[in-house]
Amino acid sequence: MLLEDVIDEYLYHCMAKGFTKKTMINKRQEYKQLKIFLKVKRAITELETVTVFDLRAYVRGKQKDGLKPQSIVSMSRMVSAFFNWCVSEEYLKENPMKKVEIPKVPKLVLKGFTTDEVTAMINAFTYKNYISIRNKGMIAMMADTGMRSMEIRGLKVENVKESTILVYGKGNKERIVFVSPALKRILIKYERMRKMYVQDKITTDNYFLSYKGTEISHVGLWNMIKKAGDIVGIDGKRLSPHTFRHFYSVQCLMAGIDIYSLSRLLGHSDVSTTQRYLHSLNDEQLL
Repeated sequence: MLLEDVIDEYLYHCMAKGFTKKTMINKRQEYKQLKIFLKVKRAITELETVTVFDLRAYVRGKQKDGLKPQSIVSMSRMVSAFFNWCVSEEYLKENPMKKVEIPKVPKLVLKGFTTDEVTAMINAFTYKNYISIRNKGMIAMMADTGMRSMEIRGLKVENVKESTILVYGKGNKERIVFVSPALKRILIKYERMRKMYVQDKITTDNYFLSYKGTEISHVGLWNMIKKAGDIVGIDGKRLSPHTFRHFYSVQCLMAGIDIYSLSRLLGHSDVSTTQRYLHSLNDEQLL
């Protein structure tokens, strides 16, 4: 079977499974690179002729290009997922990626936000205009609920309730997160301002809107967080939606929540993913 045809079929399978737009972009890019490598460097166009030696050479090429271990691991998982699917569809008898050695990723402790830093970033924005109060609301919601970037940006008005938020996470999986009184106070003010802002605009039903009334982009959200960090002078820490997710997780663990409950609140499919946050607790926090 032509490798290109099988990859196209697999991509449609992933779309049917409900993978996010960002995930699909990454998959298409990775499989495009794999196809080019196998065709140009190894003269391979048929799925059945791909061997473990070809895939080892592919990984080595990534290493020589200076790709970081974490990126190589992510790439390898995507390639392995494709070949696992080929086995499940009985296009192959076994996954050739199984015997490919993957570099170990060094365990780095993430320097997370402190409570004072998060409070300062929330207070970096005012209630004076729509964009400012929107930024305040997004930062407060990320810190208070641990929602992902895609979940914040894709949040719909109808899913924000009195004390809960219905979240559609990775793979379109539903979960409920809870709204604290402090967050609710900000959201009430935001919703009042939003109602006035959209009066003369054609908008989407997204809860948080860009200045044009459309969905906020991934880059737009990151830039907003960077702006908040710059205003309050945060240095040496990653200014990203995931760092707020990390902050939320650490706060939950310090409050005594069990790892399984936290896993559900974060929308993790595997509790081992949640356990990584335990490694980021410093001695003082553990005590």
